[in-house]
Amino acid sequence: MAERENRRERREDRREREETPEFADRLVAINRVSKTVKGGKRFGFAALVVVGDQRGRVGFGKGKAKEVPEAIRKATEQAKRSMVRVPLRDGRTLHHDIEGRHGAGKVVMRTAVPGTGIIAGGPMRAVFEMLGVQDVVAKSLGSQNPYNMIRATMDGLKKEASPRMVAQRRGKKVGDVLKKSEPEAAEA
Repeated sequence: MAERENRRERREDRREREETPEFADRLVAINRVSKTVKGGKRFGFAALVVVGDQRGRVGFGKGKAKEVPEAIRKATEQAKRSMVRVPLRDGRTLHHDIEGRHGAGKVVMRTAVPGTGIIAGGPMRAVFEMLGVQDVVAKSLGSQNPYNMIRATMDGLKKEASPRMVAQRRGKKVGDVLKKSEPEAAEA
């Protein structure tokens, strides 16, 4: 009897976890394409979605379907599968300035002081909001295609390294990586 109650409780817990979404998603673009056939026109839809937990994980996906909700669902599923973790400084900004490229798209992302906010254009803004960044200055150069802008942004974010990662790679302590020694600062 007790075992049955435990199973029921676990099932209810699982339902509650499924109902509470751990990820936020943002629809960036919907594209409608039409195909002319003998009986008229057939419409299809392509959706671009950015998904993130707003605590350092973000991903994007695209989906195509005959109906808009189905395209969005497909894009969201793909975005959840392609998530990457990005280290953030104080949970609010980037550790260093970075540049990302994809095709003709180029984006420049810079760290910002507290209170700056997200200064970025459409698709890039969606990525930063879903990532959980609060202060960043970004500029898109080149392609204005939302797909290329998001891919370039993701390329740049993958390049970001925290002081802890750099110290680990060099075999040093985090303090050694962050501080400049006095003789080096005097020479510069």
